[in-house]
Amino acid sequence: MNSSAHPDLHALTQAVQRAAQQSPAQRTGLRIQGAGTHDFYGESLQGEVLTTRGLAGIGSYEPSELVVTVGAGTSLQELEACLAEQGQALAFEPPHFGPGATVGGMVAAGLSGPARASVGAVRDYVLGLGMINGKGEHLRFGGQVMKNVAGYDVSRLMVGSMGSLGLITEVSLKVLPVAPAEAFLKCPLSQAKALSLLHQWGGQPLPLNASCWVQDSTQPGAPEVLFVRLRGAVAAVQAACVRMKADVQALGSHLSEQDSVSAAKDWADCRDQRLPFFSQPAQGAPYPSDGLALWRLSVPQTSPVLDLTYAPLIEWHGALRWVWAPLSAAQALRATAASVGGQASLFRRPHMALADSPVGVPVFTPLDAVQQRIQQALKNEFDPHGVFNPARLNSSF
Repeated sequence: MNSSAHPDLHALTQAVQRAAQQSPAQRTGLRIQGAGTHDFYGESLQGEVLTTRGLAGIGSYEPSELVVTVGAGTSLQELEACLAEQGQALAFEPPHFGPGATVGGMVAAGLSGPARASVGAVRDYVLGLGMINGKGEHLRFGGQVMKNVAGYDVSRLMVGSMGSLGLITEVSLKVLPVAPAEAFLKCPLSQAKALSLLHQWGGQPLPLNASCWVQDSTQPGAPEVLFVRLRGAVAAVQAACVRMKADVQALGSHLSEQDSVSAAKDWADCRDQRLPFFSQPAQGAPYPSDGLALWRLSVPQTSPVLDLTYAPLIEWHGALRWVWAPLSAAQALRATAASVGGQASLFRRPHMALADSPVGVPVFTPLDAVQQRIQQALKNEFDPHGVFNPARLNSSF
């Protein structure tokens, strides 16, 4: 995609300029949208839809340099298929959450998949990007190499900003070769033993790429299972399987290998939250009548078992914990996460309502005065008229 000459880019720039020129009383704001697969996420959905789907296409791809530059409206499926032809991939496994998910949405949401704890997050792979700011100016930050930043790294600042600072037009990403070998393992283990084992393995030179602990059912006595995925050199994966089986046997359990085809599908389902755990639990005991929300707890990787009413699903070797709990548990969940140095955010509302359904509970952990002032200053710098995604990231702007 040649962004400088792209007709959709010109139209988007003009739309932003018109919105910026409106009086505050008339301004409704612009809601940036690719495929809308992340519309459930954030404080609210407001404003006139401004689609980025026209900014599609792979502008340049140098497999030997491990760099690709792609339009923000390009589907992740198209990009991943192109990379796969060259034996490469987006190592951080961005979730799609639905058909047509776009590269721009991936960056704006800043969410990573199962491998995040081992390979890094979305922001670690963003080399540069183009964006339209709140004045209707098309700007470019970063480049196509890792060491390209002198001063403030604006391209990575845009990751996870939920479109509140500007409209992303194109992105340059670092890609990595697909690992030559992988193995899928599972073992029945309690949450405490699984976390202890993951912490032990985390201090060893093992090709541990992803992990997931889950209790298959909410019923008492339901199986508790730890799943792990290894990726790396053939010899390293084979040696790790032997070593890890011995570690599990020492705990009185057994580690078995899974069929690669079915296991790969399960990990893709984990990435996109299609596993049974992510289907909203049915109402009734022990659940409240108003349903449950899906909470995302980001905590230090070595955190112990947390005091949670409902059994979580644990990823990222212990650093990411998903739990279903009512909105009334917000304060308790956030206090629990904060007690180990983490945070809790409201990921999906009860009954999977979209983000334009007010719930009266902050989606993200409330900021302190200093953090709020910094975030407001950034918003004023990039979007002084409050054009983009009103109240999506922060209810104050």
